[in-house]
Amino acid sequence: MSALNDIQAALVAAWKADAPLTLLVGDAVFDSPPRDKTPPYAAIFRHDAVPRDGDETPGLVHRIVVHCWVPHPARRGALEIAHRIERVAVAGPLAPSENIITLRRHARTETAIDLATGRARAAVHLRFHSEPAE
Repeated sequence: MSALNDIQAALVAAWKADAPLTLLVGDAVFDSPPRDKTPPYAAIFRHDAVPRDGDETPGLVHRIVVHCWVPHPARRGALEIAHRIERVAVAGPLAPSENIITLRRHARTETAIDLATGRARAAVHLRFHSEPAE
């Protein structure tokens, strides 16, 4: 399994196990944006990784963007989902099977109202460092 898949699987599992997030979105947490899914839900929108230089242990810097959608134009609901996504990602139990996460950081959260649908979205930007577990 690639490091990207491993980290994503660990995040999605942790989010689905989080009771406060489940109250907000049910089991609607996805590792990619779903088609034809009615909000509320959260989905990994983007996941980029680049090699991390500077030491002899191979590692990656992951930049992950999670979109949190609600079915109405109120940012408050999207931000409540975003808060749980961020808290679990940064401080919750993550258990990747083939990698060790050496850094977890919340970079920023931004909000928008989609003019075509009238739905609110929060985008949570996360940063992780990972190394292979040996």
